[in-house]
Amino acid sequence: IPDRVPLCLDLLPALSGEDTTKGFFQELVNILFSYVCKSFRRSSKVLDFHHPHQLRVGLEGFSLELPDQPENLEQLLVDCKDTLKYGVKTGHPRFFNQLSSGLDVIGLAGEWLTSTANTNMFTYEVSPVFILMEEVLLRKMQEIVGWSEVEGDGVFCPGGTMSNLYSVLLARYHFFPEVKTKGMTALPRLILFTSAHSHYSVKKSAAVLGIGSENVVVVKCNDRGKMIPAELESSIVTAKDQGCVPFYVNATAGTTVYGAFDPLNAIADICESHGLWLHVDAAWGGGLLMSKLHRVKLQGIERAWSVTWNPHKMMGAPLQCSAILVKKRGLLQDCNQLCAEYLFQTDKHYDTSYDTGDKTIQCGRHVDVFKLWLMWKAKGSEGFESQVNKCLENAEHLFDKLKERPDFELVFKSKPEHSNVCFWYIPPSLRNMPPGPERNRRLHEVAPKIKAKMMEQGMAMIGYQPLGDKVNFFRCVFSNPATQTEDVDYLLEEIARLGHDICIRIETDL
Repeated sequence: IPDRVPLCLDLLPALSGEDTTKGFFQELVNILFSYVCKSFRRSSKVLDFHHPHQLRVGLEGFSLELPDQPENLEQLLVDCKDTLKYGVKTGHPRFFNQLSSGLDVIGLAGEWLTSTANTNMFTYEVSPVFILMEEVLLRKMQEIVGWSEVEGDGVFCPGGTMSNLYSVLLARYHFFPEVKTKGMTALPRLILFTSAHSHYSVKKSAAVLGIGSENVVVVKCNDRGKMIPAELESSIVTAKDQGCVPFYVNATAGTTVYGAFDPLNAIADICESHGLWLHVDAAWGGGLLMSKLHRVKLQGIERAWSVTWNPHKMMGAPLQCSAILVKKRGLLQDCNQLCAEYLFQTDKHYDTSYDTGDKTIQCGRHVDVFKLWLMWKAKGSEGFESQVNKCLENAEHLFDKLKERPDFELVFKSKPEHSNVCFWYIPPSLRNMPPGPERNRRLHEVAPKIKAKMMEQGMAMIGYQPLGDKVNFFRCVFSNPATQTEDVDYLLEEIARLGHDICIRIETDL
């Protein structure tokens, strides 16, 4: 009788399932190892692009549809392989599309262990080691921010948007604790302030918390994308004159598009003068605190009442890994706790201050700390510093190259503060065309056309967007330790090659 193909029921915890499970895992590791190797190989594609309708109908035996009868383990392994095949290799040295990129092998090992443990961060009794690791790691991050030993609290969150939401939630509770029980109807009209270049999550937080997105005052920035302190001061005074109650200011340390750093000390002075909560969204720029050379760009962050810092960005931790750091201890607990008796009993036999679940607005919380803790063990603070410095060196190399080339134009002429570099590719017919609406109309079409062709060929990825009165431009960001100067040079040549070919067709059509 031929051996039948194993099914998932043959895996552990099935009796005599050890050999089958071991074989399945070994095959899976082979698939994952092959993918990791390909991710670092420049000859491999960043992505094998297909349109949504193509993936929906199925490709070469890869189907997204769910069966009624179980499929065998061999098919599941094929499905795993195909899932990786048709996805994006964000660890590829030529993936420049997002602020979070790279494939850290130690971080990946940490994520595997975390999933294997499959526990929850709400109580010490089910997650003793991870709870202590989180305390140690948050304390380290608070120390790096510049807070004293008697200050500081925090928690890891599902991304920077949630971390920013926590900051607004805590600020509101700090000034108006009655909101927890009575709601917004018991409060005056609250106003918060953020810059025109800040992340959209600030407005989203106001909407989610019932404050209202129209009560977010957008403060003007200078040409480099930094908040103008005088405009903030004026906006606060205006809000007060209108009978509103300002309570919160969001300053950005590393804006999403330009990579700009708001003047934190000047903003902190204004917040202190008016008695406002200062939050620093350093989701993108927080990694620069690891660098002695670049941390000066966040000077004044120690004056913040709360800080968002995403190690899954510049520090390269696998997604997701975001922390909200809070200067005032106990505020997270007071704001969020509801004392659910089935989880947070007061008569446990250990110190229940380590039951962190009531500090959060979640119940179940994923273990995001271990991969970062393991990476820190592997690299040390010095390793992160070298990693950050290299990313900013790549940005400076790209900036220098762009200045030399007549077929590219920088969005702003000053040297980048962070690893964001923003630029246009200028096709031949536009190089001698005077500035104006017609040139802008044509230039606006260039980046999307190049991006589409680049994704179809799959050898690199870069993002683009318009901003204010500026038509579509490329935004290249560096957070991948695998990226070298040769990859930067390749990107420019690839954009020029694709752009020249595409723009000829655009001009012919016109």
